[in-house]
Amino acid sequence: MTSSDTTPEVQRPLEGILVADFSRVLAGPLCTMTLADLGARVIKVERPGTGDDTRNWGPPFSGTGATYFEAVNRNKESVCLDLADAQGIQLARELALRADVLVENFKPGGLGKLGLGYADLSKANPGLVYASISGFGDGGGRDLPGYDFVVQALGGLMSVTGEPGGTPMKAGVALVDVLTAKDAATAVLAALLSRRVTGRGTHVRLNLLSSLQGALANQAQAFLGAGVVPARMGNAHPSIVPYQLLDCADVPLAVACGNDPQFARLARELGAPGLAQDERFATNSARVQHREELIPLLEKYLAAAPAAHWQERLTRAGVPAGKVAGIDEGIAYAESLGLDPVLELTDADGAPAGRQIRHPAQWEPALAPRTYAPPRLGQHTEDVLKWLQEPAPGRTDTRGYPWR
Repeated sequence: MTSSDTTPEVQRPLEGILVADFSRVLAGPLCTMTLADLGARVIKVERPGTGDDTRNWGPPFSGTGATYFEAVNRNKESVCLDLADAQGIQLARELALRADVLVENFKPGGLGKLGLGYADLSKANPGLVYASISGFGDGGGRDLPGYDFVVQALGGLMSVTGEPGGTPMKAGVALVDVLTAKDAATAVLAALLSRRVTGRGTHVRLNLLSSLQGALANQAQAFLGAGVVPARMGNAHPSIVPYQLLDCADVPLAVACGNDPQFARLARELGAPGLAQDERFATNSARVQHREELIPLLEKYLAAAPAAHWQERLTRAGVPAGKVAGIDEGIAYAESLGLDPVLELTDADGAPAGRQIRHPAQWEPALAPRTYAPPRLGQHTEDVLKWLQEPAPGRTDTRGYPWR
């Protein structure tokens, strides 16, 4: 352990919470990494020999493994248990009975067949918060494989992503998995809070399709509330204009006018203040109706200078605008704003072990960040199995275990 791990500025909110992580790939592991970042002890159960599927998802690979795996597995312990073996199942059960939280993304009912379902475990561990993540729920979609790409297609996200009349496109990251992970973490935290009142845990079920549809926000409500089925609009916004990429002398610029005063400032900076008085463009509703006339006019003025010139000028005038950046540039930009987006990781000996994007929440007073590198496959198996074979500690007494 490092000194920062034992004496944080403020006790991490999940200190003393034990999480049994029976998940793999992205949604489950990102959920449990969030809990680990907030102080929970997370024991990741992996298959002997192969481990989490994403350990082999590459390139790219860092010096220690697949960057995909590493992105969502810091601050965890790795223990290998063979769930096809009676002893492995018994050890997994013992872990679950000591846990405050169990997160799993097996096929619905899969752990139940091993005696590791919520109904079995909650009898002996009534305070257990049991989170199940699936692709399409445990009803009619229980047998459908839950892959982010397919859910983006079936759930409607791809229908509103891409150029008008062009090929439907997925998001550039496994967005549905990420959204589901955040929904799962929120549900787990709420269940832990409820447990403080009731003394009992609960079974929370999440699925990728529901998380996607919950995130469609205004697009889903356009259909439910007005009968409008949204379509692909490229980088344009269905309800706000201008809110899209606009061509400049060199490269496009993202311009987002969320209200009429911002549009008036845009028109003024472009040297065309009359646009804001034109009845076709004076209000957002009018601009939405006349977007096909407005956008070419704006691009005519923007063509007089490079995007960087307009970004600086418009930003200074209070008009949201920015060039399209690469991920490397985006990280550098966050650093320039003092947001400290990068976490420096350490190995078990405290030596530098690479960098990752940190948990986005900032606390005041500050929490000392947890910085343990993602575990090697089975790195903690020996110590965890020894611990599981000892008499069980008190339900909330997990801090005494020196896992680092």
